[in-house]
Amino acid sequence: MSPTPPTQITLSTSRANGLIAVPYGEEHLRAAHALEDVGFQRIPGGAFAAPLTDPAATRQIASALVHRAHECGATITTSPRPFLGDFGEDLAARLPGAWSARLELYYNPLVQEDLLGPLWNSGDLLQAVLHDAVPGAVVLTNGAGTELLLIERPGHGGGYLLGAFATEEFEDNWEEPNAPSSIVLPGEPDLAALAVTTTFLPAYSRALHQRRLDTVLRALERIRAEYEALQVIKASGRYSDGVPLADSRLLPEMERTFADYAWLSFRDVLEHAPVLLSRCRPAATAWPQDAAALDRLRSALADSQETRDEDQELRGVLFSVGGWKQARSRFGLAALPAIETWLADGEAFERQARAAVPGGPVALSAPSPRLLTARPAPPAVAPAFGGTPLT
Repeated sequence: MSPTPPTQITLSTSRANGLIAVPYGEEHLRAAHALEDVGFQRIPGGAFAAPLTDPAATRQIASALVHRAHECGATITTSPRPFLGDFGEDLAARLPGAWSARLELYYNPLVQEDLLGPLWNSGDLLQAVLHDAVPGAVVLTNGAGTELLLIERPGHGGGYLLGAFATEEFEDNWEEPNAPSSIVLPGEPDLAALAVTTTFLPAYSRALHQRRLDTVLRALERIRAEYEALQVIKASGRYSDGVPLADSRLLPEMERTFADYAWLSFRDVLEHAPVLLSRCRPAATAWPQDAAALDRLRSALADSQETRDEDQELRGVLFSVGGWKQARSRFGLAALPAIETWLADGEAFERQARAAVPGGPVALSAPSPRLLTARPAPPAVAPAFGGTPLT
């Protein structure tokens, strides 16, 4: 992050609250005390406000603030933009659907680092949060799981940056390859809303669709490798290194180990596949015959819902008291028919999900280089399942 003064106060104007002041910096508490000393009042959201209804009183407050700021070593800057909270509300009111705007102020430069974990971005917004002073932001929420972050564009006299937070199902957002790029917004709310509606939100929807799809495909790949290896061991009676099984009674334990491993990955399928399946329209694609496969996949998810509910209910309890690995094995064995269905019909799912990308069939509908079921027959000795149980 670029160096900032130990204490700074940024002034802007608000149609509802008059003169707005936001303290920022390592010594922000001193700036806040200075604002209160000269007559500013803290308002909801954390900013400080003074009325602009009386010109003489405004001049008096401004003069007193300059004096107090000098005493406490604060730098005063005047923003050419309107109060960020006002712009956020104006933007939310113009977006399609029911959006709300929540102002967040980050008095201490260290606080803005909390944005990095949930931020899902590959553009200027991420770089700004990493390297520039971001005294405040507006979080825009539509109530359907979409959260956007709006900040003033650093280093420019006008304009804003807008990007997205990841949905709550995702945690590892750093350098995620599908992350949508942020967008530069103009200072006019109507034009800004048009850019968000026609450019950013469609790109965000496509990126989220692809991220969900990649997550499901990777989960199935992990399961498939171990599933095929286990089948070869069961058929050949040998480990992947060619060593014969010493005792066939080891197979049940190997199956439980596989079930534990498979359940950890199949949870991603249960989490993200339903919304992808809901968008699939086989009759509108070149593969209308996939409808039957998609029906089987939906039924498999429904059959596993009770197991998933139990997993979510017991996860924290069992993790704290032990026995969590055994529970996962039980869940995996219960879901094994569903898992096998997803392995068998994965190719149909992939091509239909790619064709169902928001905005219509585009480049994302191209076949994946790792189609799930178009694979050569496994060798006589499995390469993936070793002589020791999976961990």
